[in-house]
Amino acid sequence: MAVSTDQIRQLREMSGAGMMDCKRALEEAGGDIQKAFTILREKGIARAAKRADRATGQGVVESYLHATSPDFPPQLGVLIEVNCETDFVAKGPDFRKLAKELALQVAGFGARWVSRDDVPDEVLVAEREVYEARARQDGKPEQVIPRIVEGQIEDFLKHNCLMEQDYFREPGHTVQQLIAENISKLQENITVRRFARFNIRES
Repeated sequence: MAVSTDQIRQLREMSGAGMMDCKRALEEAGGDIQKAFTILREKGIARAAKRADRATGQGVVESYLHATSPDFPPQLGVLIEVNCETDFVAKGPDFRKLAKELALQVAGFGARWVSRDDVPDEVLVAEREVYEARARQDGKPEQVIPRIVEGQIEDFLKHNCLMEQDYFREPGHTVQQLIAENISKLQENITVRRFARFNIRES
């Protein structure tokens, strides 16, 4: 079906995708903008996976400081290193905006690791022991305890690994998906190398 330039413009504003990609997605979605937006997202994530092995030797170190009021000094702060392939992208506003969003995410949701691959084995062993003991204490049958524990471990990883957390501006959409969309949009691999979160109220 024919799609209007108005629809294409609206979808471009929503997605940041190219004009031809927007036109094709709208045609595929029969003119439904929300459906076309979903199609673009799925294709963006697929494209991002193809770029995953490309080296990321450039990037930025972004910061965020949070103060409870203008006359009180910050008590929470984040430093995060976000990498890309070229200094051209690193200096661009879209990449800088992504890095700032990721710093805000870490500040607000207290991720402890970038991904589940970074979680130390001893932490997972200790968590499993706690969940097993709690399940037995609650009188759960032995045969279902491993399944309960695995579900709780998954929940622990989703809460504590940045990539698996829900993006704070869009629940149901993970940080990993947010980064994948930016990889598709900027045409470069993007990785989070490390971050540090400081909060004087936490030990």
